[in-house]
Amino acid sequence: MIRSLGKKKQSSTTSRKIFILLAICCVAVATPFSFTGIAVGLPAISNTLGGSPIQLNWAINSFLLTFGSTLMAAGTLADNYGRKRVLLIGSIIYGMFSVCLAFFTINLVWFDLLRAFQGIGAAAAFAGGFASLSQEFEGQQRLRAFSIVGTSFGIGLAFGPIVAGWLIATFGWQAIFVLTATLAVIAFFLAMVFMTESRDPEASGLDWKGAISFTLALSLFTFGIIQGPESGWNHPFVVTLLIAAVVLFVAFVMIERSSERPMLDLSLFRFPRFLGAQLLAVAPSFAFVVLLVLLPIRFVGIEEMDEIAVGKIMMALSAPFLILPIASGYMTRWFTPGIICSIGFAISAIGLYWLGHFTDGSEIDTLIGSLLTIGVGISLPWGLMDGLAVSVVPKERAGMATGIFSTSRVAGEGLVIAVVTAIFSALTSGNIEKVAGKNASLVAQRLVTGDIKEALVLVPSVEKADLHQVYSKGFSTLMFLLCGITVLTALFVFIFLRKEVDTVEE
Repeated sequence: MIRSLGKKKQSSTTSRKIFILLAICCVAVATPFSFTGIAVGLPAISNTLGGSPIQLNWAINSFLLTFGSTLMAAGTLADNYGRKRVLLIGSIIYGMFSVCLAFFTINLVWFDLLRAFQGIGAAAAFAGGFASLSQEFEGQQRLRAFSIVGTSFGIGLAFGPIVAGWLIATFGWQAIFVLTATLAVIAFFLAMVFMTESRDPEASGLDWKGAISFTLALSLFTFGIIQGPESGWNHPFVVTLLIAAVVLFVAFVMIERSSERPMLDLSLFRFPRFLGAQLLAVAPSFAFVVLLVLLPIRFVGIEEMDEIAVGKIMMALSAPFLILPIASGYMTRWFTPGIICSIGFAISAIGLYWLGHFTDGSEIDTLIGSLLTIGVGISLPWGLMDGLAVSVVPKERAGMATGIFSTSRVAGEGLVIAVVTAIFSALTSGNIEKVAGKNASLVAQRLVTGDIKEALVLVPSVEKADLHQVYSKGFSTLMFLLCGITVLTALFVFIFLRKEVDTVEE
């Protein structure tokens, strides 16, 4: 009888944990889908709402900016006031603004503002959910849970363009936000019913000075990077934005060093493994994530393919995420996570170099082979990253660790997308400057955002085929640059993370 009751209790606990994991996986899928899905929809959104190139850039970056800049604050709030509470509040905000984006969007500026508020809700739900994992799971279960949730994030990231392409072609771009609202509702009810509340007993409140200075610094820096190609890098407004961002970043570091309970424990950066974990967070941005934005824009806007066809091509980049992130967890029986991660980035670098040879009119088989190589490479470290991120801090600071890692990952994605887009625009502008003259910058921005029709209006004397060639040349140069960065990343990840885990003690 006692044994039977014990089995029932164990079964009940297991079921509860499965539903908790499902709730957090919903958040983990919805969050990256919120910006990779939009990349496919930019041409359709632009046709409906109009807007300038910089406003189209903000359609992606406004979400990434608020999400990335508020994650650390959200992680601290979760530790202080309850992980479940922050997850529930975040799900409500995220779902509410998803509905607004689907049904109550007036113009592109309004769309961008709604996206910013959606990002704040996503940050709260994401930080609260990830911090809860360390409290709900122990030992090997905890590592598997982080691996599953990390894989879910990767699936949302990688398959966002595919799902979004089908939704747009079938129902219109508004369906993207109906789906994210649905995932938010599922996460809310599962967490409300099955999750138990937890918090850090030693927490002493939110570091408001640190949160405000960091958020403003990241916002101004991203704004400056996005505004630079349009206004010019020597424009007083752009220069002021970038200088102000640097000053605020310095102020943030000084605030955190003097705080008794900082939002960001700077002492953690003395440990090589912690530095390696942050590099892991940022590396996929330039080795993979930028392609989820640039390729759909190229295929739909420049190559003028339909969204469903684009989704089929993007499958080559995304398919490895169905198997390899989980498989890499089993590979740790024979290799350290650092070695697996560095090998993965080296494979991705090969794929980027291969993709750099994809020009207008190239065989589609060549493109698919390069995308598959990149997908295989980036999938190997993906399932290991989240577990590594929290393995170097005490359990009670899981919210902080999650916040730092997620901030590095998402803020890195936002900044890298902004920086890469600016570099791409500069490369394209340089290639067309001889024939476009003073309009070169405007033409380049239209091409980079996939608006080839408006680019032709700006330079009526230039043939469409010539614009394709200009775009392809800039794209190839960009891929070779990203390849070099990824090779260096593979080397540094190997140096920092090749040894076994050494937990940081307080």
